[in-house]
Amino acid sequence: MKILVVNAGSSSLKYQLIDMDNKSVLAKGLCERIGIDGSNLQHTCVVKGLDKIKIENPMKDHGDAIKMVIDALIDTEHGAISSMDEIGAVGHRVVHGAEEFTDSTIITEAVLKQLEKCTPLAPLHNPPNIIGIEACKKIMPNTPMVAVFDTAFHQTMPPEAFMYALPYEYYEKDRIRKYGFHGTSHKYVSQQAVKILGKPAEELKIVTCHLGNGSSITAVKGGKCIDTSMGFTPLDGVPMGTRTGSMDPAVMTFLMNKGMTAQEIDDLVNKKSGVAGVSGVSSDFRDLDDAVLEGNERAKLALDMFVYQVRKYIGAYAAAMGGIDALVFTAGIGENNGPMRKDIVSGLEYMGIAIDDEKNLTRGTVDVSAADARVKTLVIPTDEEMMIAIDTQRLVEG
Repeated sequence: MKILVVNAGSSSLKYQLIDMDNKSVLAKGLCERIGIDGSNLQHTCVVKGLDKIKIENPMKDHGDAIKMVIDALIDTEHGAISSMDEIGAVGHRVVHGAEEFTDSTIITEAVLKQLEKCTPLAPLHNPPNIIGIEACKKIMPNTPMVAVFDTAFHQTMPPEAFMYALPYEYYEKDRIRKYGFHGTSHKYVSQQAVKILGKPAEELKIVTCHLGNGSSITAVKGGKCIDTSMGFTPLDGVPMGTRTGSMDPAVMTFLMNKGMTAQEIDDLVNKKSGVAGVSGVSSDFRDLDDAVLEGNERAKLALDMFVYQVRKYIGAYAAAMGGIDALVFTAGIGENNGPMRKDIVSGLEYMGIAIDDEKNLTRGTVDVSAADARVKTLVIPTDEEMMIAIDTQRLVEG
């Protein structure tokens, strides 16, 4: 089966065509500036070994974008398939499934109506996700489609983990609770870790660290999420590129009393804070590393804060699960920044966590554990598109 994976944004659409027989990417690309002057498609045919080509063409909406994607996929020169009929299913990334969706699901009209109800919880992300689904359904009405949710993997959290200590009616009326994000990534790498460890998922306690410009930590016990660092929104948890992470919520009211509006505070904590705000340098951790080498103390402080909070979550989640069998690093920083991995686990030797310096220089999927470590430390590149395709195949064929 060949599966088209679609990730629709407000003015963009990313895609991959994956052959599930051998788990290989046949083609991938990005539609940019949908509905804006200068719209274009950047397409790479992996199976033919062709480099990225850029096709400039007006795209007034996501329907035009999907049509351009299909045309590129079946093009005789740079296409990966001979006809649209070869696409067995389409998997759509959807950011928020609230409590309605605890797993990926085949898309029906009833599902689309439920997705609309989830929109208030993700007003910037769910609407373009839905638009992408509707555009695909119009172009490919007979092709089965599946929605895969960023939040679904975290819906196994127990109430004591996902509830906030607000009056209970705020949960009942407004569904204010922890939802968690990056679920597709945490699900994928935890499943890969189970394969590497060679034990049943039910017997394992794993902490997964998705570390990038946006970061989250998840406790996975028996193959299920029991807690995660992001909350009602992706703002909670560890400091990130431009997000504060967890802090005393009274800081917000303090700033409002000083004259800041709700929108100004929202911009502050989401777009101007994190390591960028502390360092005054950048939200890119590589820039901060360079600044530290130049003696920038604020850059060092920003990185130290990030490392400290990640380490603290690892310890907390090991306590919550009653132990830990494996620690997994993934995403841009987790996969590529060996020195930061080393800094994070420094001091966790008492838990049996230690990294081998030579192994820690290796890229790709690798066990970087020290020889005498009781806990496996794994680096596993995330592949959210593959996870979407796997779930899509499971539901369509199941």
